[in-house]
Amino acid sequence: MKIAIDISQIVYGTGVSTYTENLVKNLLKIDKENEYLLFAGSLRRKQDVLRIFPQARIYPIPPTFADFVWNRLHTFPIEKLIGDVDVLHTSDWSEPPSKAFKVTTVHDLYPFKFPRLVHPKILEVHKRKMNWVLKESKRVLVPSNSTKEDLIDLGMDEEKIKVVYEAPSLIKSLPKKVVEIKKKYNLQGDYLISIGITKLKNTENIIKAFHLGSAGKDVKLVLVGQPVGVELKEERNIRILGHVPKDDLGALLTGSRGLIYPSLYEGFGIPILDAFNCEIPIVTSNISSMKEVAGEAAELVDPDDPSSISEGIEKILRGPRGFIEKGLARVKDFSWKKTAEETLGVYKEAVSKT
Repeated sequence: MKIAIDISQIVYGTGVSTYTENLVKNLLKIDKENEYLLFAGSLRRKQDVLRIFPQARIYPIPPTFADFVWNRLHTFPIEKLIGDVDVLHTSDWSEPPSKAFKVTTVHDLYPFKFPRLVHPKILEVHKRKMNWVLKESKRVLVPSNSTKEDLIDLGMDEEKIKVVYEAPSLIKSLPKKVVEIKKKYNLQGDYLISIGITKLKNTENIIKAFHLGSAGKDVKLVLVGQPVGVELKEERNIRILGHVPKDDLGALLTGSRGLIYPSLYEGFGIPILDAFNCEIPIVTSNISSMKEVAGEAAELVDPDDPSSISEGIEKILRGPRGFIEKGLARVKDFSWKKTAEETLGVYKEAVSKT
């Protein structure tokens, strides 16, 4: 069986990038029977893709062109670029026509659930792509039951959907590494950490919550990521680190007093599992996929209520109530090998359909 996977999103440093890289690496590790063809459309990031997967085929197709030809016109079958394949696995941006057994991963539906937070042009791209997913994809993979329900609400046939959980991408750092990274970022004393600075990540309510309680007097709040759509300024006990390389993030998590992750919406929430691996407590939302991923191993709060978030912060600072042990037990349920095995099982359906 010849399996083609679109890996265009691998270079952007997002959760989709993490998923794509780990899925493909584990598929190549566990499956020696089938032939994999990795392809990506990129004008400026060719070397970044090839650094991760040297065998990938790179086509000079910018995202705007891919959207126009594949999502809008829905012409130029992918076979004209890559030849005939048995399975085509698409992902986050474009949906080329193909006669292959088409598998699509839908990571989340935030553009549809929070259209006010998405640029109108980006929203239109997602709408065009989703139109073809609903019409043509034989199987749709989603990372949580929460996302499955969202997709059904959008009109997808439930029988086409398969929940395939994702997995952590970081591990606990050694004390020496933690000291080194804290020195690198000039972090002294105790701190809480929040990953992502956007309206969807609920950064404004996190800061309100931080100021509401007594936490801000004793610990710092460290924000990781570039602010998008949120105006912030550093305060005495609030640090904005900007982009942090993956190699540093594990140490920053490990050295923190806890992860503050009360997003308004997530398709999955890989940072929750990363925090479990790093053996720190978590405050996260009691909605969407977050309560599904965290189970009983995190302090669940109302993301729309700063006082609820503040109370959750106070609780984990007073004592994590067995959350570390529960988190380590919970994270064992997730692995990229398992993700790859379940995805391969979906690919094999193509053989049974022929």
